[in-house]
Amino acid sequence: MEDIIKLGQLYDFYGELLTDHQKEVYEDLVYNDLSISEIASSYGISRQGAHDLIKRINNILGNYESKLGLVSRFESIKKQIESLDSLTKEEKDLIVGQL
Repeated sequence: MEDIIKLGQLYDFYGELLTDHQKEVYEDLVYNDLSISEIASSYGISRQGAHDLIKRINNILGNYESKLGLVSRFESIKKQIESLDSLTKEEKDLIVGQL
């Protein structure tokens, strides 16, 4: 499940940098939950060709992330916001408790 979330995040951040064909295939894999065999059949390519294409797209997205780091920065900022939210709630509870 975490892999699908990670793939979705990579696509959300860098998907527009892919070709239209790559986007369609990747959306079928990640969002439409098609198998490699179904993708191969849908695009008239071999199962091995579909597998290689998906692997190539994963590598492209991974390379963008390693160079730009947008997903990791997003996750870091998200954790900081959650921490601030937790601290704010604790402080609010303390203030309400004093009243």
